[in-house]
Parts: sequence; structure tokens; C-alpha cells
Amino acid sequence: MSDARTPKGIDPRGPRFAASITTVLLAIATLLALTGTSTAKTATTVAERAADPGFILLLVIALLFLWGVLSPRTQPWSVLYRRLIQPRLAPPTDLEDPRPPRFAQGVGLFVTTMGLVLHLAGVPWALPIAAALAFVAAFLNAVFGLCLGCQLYLLLQRAGIVGRAATA
Repeated sequence: MSDARTPKGIDPRGPRFAASITTVLLAIATLLALTGTSTAKTATTVAERAADPGFILLLVIALLFLWGVLSPRTQPWSVLYRRLIQPRLAPPTDLEDPRPPRFAQGVGLFVTTMGLVLHLAGVPWALPIAAALAFVAAFLNAVFGLCLGCQLYLLLQRAGIVGRAATA
């Protein structure tokens, strides 16, 4: 039985496709962060830290996460999936509630933003650690279909913190 407030379902293969692309981008960002100024023990300026290639790529990824939170249907990976991939596949056997994947995008945004802010503040290793954490989550989703952000959403939903109120 569907609640009137429950959004229409989405093809669960779409978020996994997006996670696949995000995994590749985060792997590159992690490698760039490991070879850039983020692990340097010498003091660098904010401008030097902002010019780090790992920082720039992780900033782009964070903006893509923000786009996924604000407008998931227009996010580039969603559009690419719907236009190029989905028409070549059989219809999905069941649909997924769009709220957990959207929440997961917010978790990715939070993790990457914290890494970016701490990197600019001069915290060593913040950038590669944040990129690596986001990479692990995206990899688990892309390869195994295990969405950590979605699981967190469901846990918070059961606790009555997000989504519908907890039932007795």
C-alpha cells in the first residue's frame, strides 16, 4: 500500500550506475590527493591548497553530490542513465524509494565537504581520507549494491529522525 506522501519509485539501477562513475572519479581524486599538497608536512598557503588537483576534483565531485541532492533528475549521471543506458535494458522488476539514494547523496556531500574544508584549513591527510571514505561507499554501492547512505537513512527512519514517523 502506497502512502500519498511517498514519492514515485525510481529504477534502482540508476543510482548504481551513478555510483560506478563516482567510484572512478573518487579513485582518481584519492590518488591525486595522496600525491598533492594534502599530505605535505610543510606549511602551504590556502591558495596552494586550493590549487591542488585532488582538491579541485573533489570539489567537482562535491558539487555533483550537491546537484544530486537538489535536483536528482537533472544530475548528469541520472540524465546519462535515462537517455543512454535505461532504454537498452529491460524494465526494472521493482522500483526503489528515491529518498534513501537522495539522502546518500547528502552524506557524500557532507563527507567530501568536510575533507575540502579541513584541507583548506591545513589539516594534513583530510583530503585523501575524505576522498577514500567516499570512494569506499561509492564502490560498495557500484559493485555490491550496498548503499551505506541508504542504510543510514533507513536506520534514521526507523528511529523516527527522518522520513515518516516511527510506527508502534
